[in-house]
Amino acid sequence: MMDWNRGDALSRNGEHSSPVPLASEFMRRCTDSNSDQTEQGSSERTFDGKPVPSENTWITLFSLVLWEGGSSLDAWLTASSSQVAQVLLTLPTSFAQLGLASGIAFQILYGFVGCWTCYLMTALYADYRSIKENQNVSFKKHIIQVLGGLLGPWWKAMGLIFSTTYLLCASTIQLIACGSTVYYINDSFSKRTWTIIFGAVFMFTILIPTAQNYRLWSFTGIIMTTYTAWYLTIAATLNGQVLDVKHTGVKNVELYFTGASNILYAFGGHAITLEITHAMWKPRKYKVMYTYAILYIFSLTIPSASTMYWAFGDSLLTITNAFAFLPKTKFRDAAVCVMLIHQITEFSLLSLPVHFVWEKALGVHHSKHFTIRTVSRIPVVLVIWLIAVMVPLLGPISSVVGSLSVTSTVYIIPCLAHTTYYWNSAARKVSMRLKMFIPSVILNLFNCIFYQKSQSLGKLVEH
Repeated sequence: MMDWNRGDALSRNGEHSSPVPLASEFMRRCTDSNSDQTEQGSSERTFDGKPVPSENTWITLFSLVLWEGGSSLDAWLTASSSQVAQVLLTLPTSFAQLGLASGIAFQILYGFVGCWTCYLMTALYADYRSIKENQNVSFKKHIIQVLGGLLGPWWKAMGLIFSTTYLLCASTIQLIACGSTVYYINDSFSKRTWTIIFGAVFMFTILIPTAQNYRLWSFTGIIMTTYTAWYLTIAATLNGQVLDVKHTGVKNVELYFTGASNILYAFGGHAITLEITHAMWKPRKYKVMYTYAILYIFSLTIPSASTMYWAFGDSLLTITNAFAFLPKTKFRDAAVCVMLIHQITEFSLLSLPVHFVWEKALGVHHSKHFTIRTVSRIPVVLVIWLIAVMVPLLGPISSVVGSLSVTSTVYIIPCLAHTTYYWNSAARKVSMRLKMFIPSVILNLFNCIFYQKSQSLGKLVEH
């Protein structure tokens, strides 16, 4: 049985691998001859057992560095880029609905509760994978069904219904947001027309096979999200407070919980925890990487939303898109463009699990020809496209999805599943022992300054 506490690396094929740096490992594999090929007198260099012609070495290296990814850094990039996108533009309105203190408090609360449920799902995944490996199940093309594998068909059905509904709605929101956002740099078309145009652009996201192939896109998404967040912060600061600005705070219960629901939706990105965990070479580390991602997201969302609320106050209640309050400049146009690109990336990430479910329903998930799987994904995008055209209101749909889908899918079901599974003493005895994520994060941060002292404390974080 795999010992997750020893740090054994787990490849996407369900095999153990050592954590050798990516580029050096690639060059080692490309320059060393395979033992079997040596016996046959072959002089071709290999990568993962496949011959690599010398003239294609750098092409393969480019593919490996920018395309194939499963490291902890890749997990952090993917988790961070999938956490917030267009919600950066609606969080200032949530602050106007909640008030500054409640807005910050809800962000911190939902962020760390999300970290906890991410830990719970990672623990369930560890046990599920251990059980399947003992049954000699190959994970090369295995579709993860944690709830069904551990708790039975009823839990499987509930998980699929809630998670698929949430991810479909979240993907739809990304498409609606593109139509709403691009309108601020080109109003020659209506927002609905722009939504139709971007629906065609989003169709190209079906070409990305798995969660391991988002290294370049996630890295780009982080840069774009960071730029947009700090543009909102700096632009609002330089613009200053508008004339007769008011900060009323809570006006009524309806607005209060509408704002809270939008923040709840903003921190529901761990709905794709299992897909990212499964794509990692060391799955046990995802809970810590997700916590780092949340801390980084705090550095983007809290300053930008707080500054916008300080500058524009209650006027944010009239329009839910922050770009509408800032003067049209080349910096704002750049923020709009990078946000559009990032929303395409987030759409692809959120719709990926839905594609997997649909492929399995059609029976093509084990196909050796990715073209067949690609074509099978088209109806999923078409359904999202149709819903986005029918419901072109960004603010209300974000709050509805946050209050209904996110609460059940991302918070309640993982907690119930974890409690139900580990209620059985037999399950607790054979359970993989994962480190608690909060002590791990604290010690990792502490380790950066006091390395020697943190080594002795590291033994105390296991439960």
